[in-house]
Order: sequence, then structure tokens, then C-alpha cells
Amino acid sequence: MTDRSRPPETGDGRHFAPTRAPGRVKEVSSVSNPIVKDIRALAQKRHRDETGLFLAEGLKLVGDALDAGWEIQTLVIARAAAGHEFLEKTAARTVSLGGDVLEANAKVLEAITRRDNPQNAVGVFRRRLTPLAKLDVSGRNVIVALDRVRDPGNLGTVLRTADAAGATGVVLIGETVDPFSLETVRATMGSIFAVPLAKASEAEFLEWRKGFSGLVAGTHMEGAVDYREPRYGAQPTILLMGNEQAGLTPSLARICDVLVRIPQSGRADSLNLAVATGVMLFEARRGALTL
Repeated sequence: MTDRSRPPETGDGRHFAPTRAPGRVKEVSSVSNPIVKDIRALAQKRHRDETGLFLAEGLKLVGDALDAGWEIQTLVIARAAAGHEFLEKTAARTVSLGGDVLEANAKVLEAITRRDNPQNAVGVFRRRLTPLAKLDVSGRNVIVALDRVRDPGNLGTVLRTADAAGATGVVLIGETVDPFSLETVRATMGSIFAVPLAKASEAEFLEWRKGFSGLVAGTHMEGAVDYREPRYGAQPTILLMGNEQAGLTPSLARICDVLVRIPQSGRADSLNLAVATGVMLFEARRGALTL
């Protein structure tokens, strides 16, 4: 580690002021170290729920999270990567923000990430969810609501696509895959730190929908309207996407202003959830830009 006394920079010359007491730098070389054991346990949802913490693997993801103001508890870095400029700056930034830095060998990093050839940085962050009432549903904004999404790859891709399309939030309805699992966070490519994320039971979502005055468009196998027909940009919009296997529940289908379908020409009877959501998002974005 180098230059620990100087406040770390954001990359554009600005300095971060510490928000907590400065953290510490330690060396770890054993997977049986108690701190390493606690970090490894974050692979389990139960432990993530108990602690409110999760893992983000990769220097880019760690940097994205810090740039977005997420609270870091611990940064684990590869001892072999010492001297890497951005890694050193990120470590110094972590310490200044009150987080601890662990300099670890490859064996420890492999144990934490549960894969060979891990990246040279893993961050332990505090989870963050946005209350439904705090989502920005004004103007021409678009929110994606996912009913019981179960696949971490699908959810990660949806969050990444929502970020790219400029959506102002993603809502997870009912029993869903954990958005803070290592697999989901990897699949977001950092977008989990940029898109407001809310979770709600179906009953909570139905109640919140009563106060929403915009357009709710749901994709449905029985949808009678081509997905390109609604005037998405005329008002705030919720794109309601169903479960990968079962689609929308009857209760959620009933609260849609319109049920739409995405026409298909081949033999497949449905699209992958992430692909269908991407199609809907960019059509809604096109509508908002052309009105």
C-alpha cells in the first residue's frame, strides 16, 4: 500500500472526505481466518440477510459502488497486484471511508469468490433498497416491475439493461432471486449500484399501484395489443414483466392498463425474460423520445 496519508481522489481531482473513522490494512493468508470465514459466509443468503452485507467482485464494480456512494465495510485485494495504481487508490479510498483493507493471497480470494482465477479485488458492501414510495414515477420515467424473477442471470441482465435504457427503478415482486447474490451482482456489471431497486410483496405492490396514475403495461401470452402500440412517452410507465415460467399472476394482470404481446415468427412460444424486458424498455424509451 502507498501514500495512505493523502485523501484518495475520485479520478477527476476531487477528494473524498472520511465519513467514519479511518479503516485498517491487514494481511491475511489463511482461509481459516475468522474475518475470511465471515466474508465467505456471504455466499449464503441467510448470512446476507442477517448481516445486511453482500459481495461485489472486481475492481470496476468496487469503484462503481464507491462512486455511487454505497457503504463499503471491507475490501479484499490481491497481494500479487500491489502497485496497481487504481487498486492502490481504491484501497486508500476505502480506508479513508472507514472500511478495512485485507491484502490476501490467491488461495483466500479463490475461497471467497468460489472460483479459480478470481479478480484482484472483492468488496463487502452494505445492501441498499429503495422504498416504493421513493421511486421516481414523474414525467416520462419508466419503471420495470418483475413478478417472481428466479434466475440471477436474468435479473442481473435486466438491471444492466434498465440502466442502459435510463429506467428510474426496478421493482422485485414476491418471492424472487436475491439481487445481492454474487451471481446476480456479477451479471449487472455494476448497474446494481446505479438503478434504484425496490422489493415488495404482491399485496404491497397492488396497494402502491392504486396511487400510480401513469400507464401500466404488462406482457402476457394472452395480450391483444402489439407492444409497439401504447403511447409510453405520454406519461410515466410501469413495465410489468411476468415470471419466467408462469408469467404474471392473475392479480397482477388485472391491474394492467394494457396487456401487450411481442410478435414472434419462429417456433419458440416465448422470449427469455431479460430479452423481452430489453425489447419493452427500448420501445418505451423510443416512445418517450419521439413524443
